[in-house]
Amino acid sequence: MRMNEPQLQIYEFGDFRLDAAKRLLTKGVDEPLPLTPKVFDTLLYLVRHNGRVIGKDELMREIWTDTIVEENNLSQNVSILRRVLGEKPGEGRFIATVPGHGFRFVPEVREASEVSSSKFQVASSVESEISNSESNGESPTKSAPETRNLKLETNQQPKPKTDDRNPNRFRFAAFAVLIILALGSLGFYLWRENEKSVANARIRSIAVLPFKPLVAEHREEALEMGMADTLIGRLGGNREIVVRPLSSVRRFGNLEQDAVQAGRALDVEAVLDGSIQRWGDSIRVNARLIKVADGTALWTGTFTEKYTGGGIFVVQDAISNRVASALAFQLSSEEQKRLTRHYTENVEAYDLYLLGRYHAARLTPPETNKGISYFQQAIEIDPNYALAYAGLARAYQTLPPASDFPPTEFFPKAKAAAQKALEIDDRLAEAHAVLGWVIFWYDWDWNAAENQDRRAIELNPNSADAHEVYAHLLSNTGRHAEALVEMKLSRELDPLNLRINALEGQFLLHAGQTDAALARLQKTYELSPNFWLAHNIAASAYTEKGMYSEAIAEARQAREFSGVSSHPLAFSGYALAKSGRNAEARAVLEELSKLSTGRYVPPYHIALIHNGLGEEDQALTWLERGFEQRDAKMVFLKVEPKWNNLRNEPRFIDLMQRMNFE
Repeated sequence: MRMNEPQLQIYEFGDFRLDAAKRLLTKGVDEPLPLTPKVFDTLLYLVRHNGRVIGKDELMREIWTDTIVEENNLSQNVSILRRVLGEKPGEGRFIATVPGHGFRFVPEVREASEVSSSKFQVASSVESEISNSESNGESPTKSAPETRNLKLETNQQPKPKTDDRNPNRFRFAAFAVLIILALGSLGFYLWRENEKSVANARIRSIAVLPFKPLVAEHREEALEMGMADTLIGRLGGNREIVVRPLSSVRRFGNLEQDAVQAGRALDVEAVLDGSIQRWGDSIRVNARLIKVADGTALWTGTFTEKYTGGGIFVVQDAISNRVASALAFQLSSEEQKRLTRHYTENVEAYDLYLLGRYHAARLTPPETNKGISYFQQAIEIDPNYALAYAGLARAYQTLPPASDFPPTEFFPKAKAAAQKALEIDDRLAEAHAVLGWVIFWYDWDWNAAENQDRRAIELNPNSADAHEVYAHLLSNTGRHAEALVEMKLSRELDPLNLRINALEGQFLLHAGQTDAALARLQKTYELSPNFWLAHNIAASAYTEKGMYSEAIAEARQAREFSGVSSHPLAFSGYALAKSGRNAEARAVLEELSKLSTGRYVPPYHIALIHNGLGEEDQALTWLERGFEQRDAKMVFLKVEPKWNNLRNEPRFIDLMQRMNFE
C-alpha cells in the first residue's frame, strides 16, 4: 500500500495524535512535535501497519518511492522517531527492532474522528476552515457559522446575539483576527529563527563522531575513523570552539550508536555525525550537524566525489566550511587556512597516514609497529607530509615509557621525526607536543621541554594532549599546583580519555593527595575497569597508605591487563618487601632478571624492589645504571615518595644534580 493512497487520516496511540492530512504529530493537548517529511512518512507507515513486522526493504521502498537510498537513512529516521516519542535506548516501547527482519510498531493504535474536543485540534480546524475558504475564493464569513459552532462545543458558552444581528461587524472582527494571527505567526517565526541563530552562535563544544559505513558489510574502519580524525584536526584548530579529540570519540563507532546520546556522554552541545562509503574510485559522504539539546539538525549535506582524484579532500573542505558557517565561527585568517588545509595532496599517502593513525592509536607494541610502518610508507610517497612525521614521532615515543622498549633506540627516532615535522611546518602543535614529550623523557632538559609544551598550547589551546604533556613535566619537576590545573583542563577537554584520567590520579598522588588520587582512579575504573595504568597507579597509592594487600592485588591486575610493562612487577615487589614478605619480593626480582635476558627491563624497576628490601647500595647502583641507559622512569626521582629514604645519600644527591633536578 503506497503512502499516497487515500487512507484514514487521524490515529491516536498513547498520548500522541497523528494527523495524516495535516501531516502533524502532537502530544497531549497542544504540543506539536516537528518532523521532517521522510521521518513523518516513516512514522505514518509504521502506525498504519502497527503490530506487523515490516521489513527494512519494504519500508525503504514505500518511503523513498522514487529514490534509491541506503539502510542508514532508514536507521536514522527510526532513531529520530524514538527520541521524539521519548523511547529510551533498547526499550522498544514504541518501535521494536526485530533482528534480521525489520521493525514493528508496538502500541495499540486507535482511529480517531476528524473533529476533536482538544483545544489544539479545534484551533487547527478553525485555521484550516478559514484557509480553505480563502483558497476557494470565498469570503471568510461563509465559514463563520461552522467556526462559531466549534467554539461553542469547546467553551460551552452561548454566542452573543449581536453577531447574528450585525454580520458586517463579525466580518470585520474575523478579518481583524486573521490579521492578528498572521502578524503573530510572522513574529513567532522571526523570533524562533533569531533564537535558533543565537543558540547556534552560542555552541562552543562539539564532537565529531566516527563515520559509519553506508553498507555494514563493506566497512573500512581506518577510513571511517580517519574522516572523523581529519575533521577534528581542522575544526579544533581555533579558539571559538572545543572539539573532543579522537581518543574520546572513538568508543562511539558502533553502528547502532545514537548520535545525541553520544553527545550527551561527551558533554558537548553539538555532534557531527555521518556515513562514508567508497565504491571503486568514488566516495559518498553523508553528514549532519545535530544540536544535542533537542536533536534538531543544524545542517545536513551529501557529497559524491572521485576519491582517487582528491575528492576526499574536497568533501572535507566542504564539511569543515559548512560546519563553521552553521556555528557562526569568527575565524582569524590563520584559523581559516587551517580549516581547509591539506597536509598532503596525495590520496595514497593520505590513506597510509589514516592506517598509521588507526593502528598506532591501539597502543599495543604490535599495533604501534604496524602504525610506524604505514607512516613510513606515507612519507616515502610524500616526503613533505608533516602530519605523517608527527604521527611517526608519536608512535616511536610511546614505546619506551609504556612497553619497556630501549629508550636509546626509540627516543632519538621520535625526536628526529618530530623535528622533521616542524622543519616542514613550524606551526604544527602536535609536533611541538611530541618534541616536548621526548625532551622530557629522554633529554631531561626541563626548560627546553617546557618551551615546546607552551608553544604547542599557544598554537592549539584546546589540545588535551598538549596540556597533558605540560602537566606531566610540571608534576615531575615538583610544580604540583600548576600541574593539577593543567591536568584538570586536559581532562575537561578530553573527558573519556583513560590515560588522562589515570595520570591525574598519579599527579595527585605525587602532590601528597593520596585519597584524592584514589578517588580519581575510581572514576577511571568507571570508564574502563581493565585499564592497566589506573591499577598500576592505585598499587603505588595503596603502598603509600600502608595498605599492602590492596597494593599487591592492584599490581597483579595491572600486570594482567598490561601484558607488557614490567612496572606492575616493580610495584608488586616493593609492596611485598614493605609488608615483610621478602622471599616473595626476591622471587619478583628473579622474574625481572629472567625477563631482562630476552628484552629490555628498566633498571629503575629493579632498583625499586631493592630499596623496598632495605638494600640501599644495590638500589643506588641500579639507579646509576638507569641514568647511564637513559631509563625514562628516572624522571620520577624527584617526586616518587618511595625514594624519600635516600634523599640525603650523597650518591642520590649526585644523581639528582646530574638529572638537572637540583
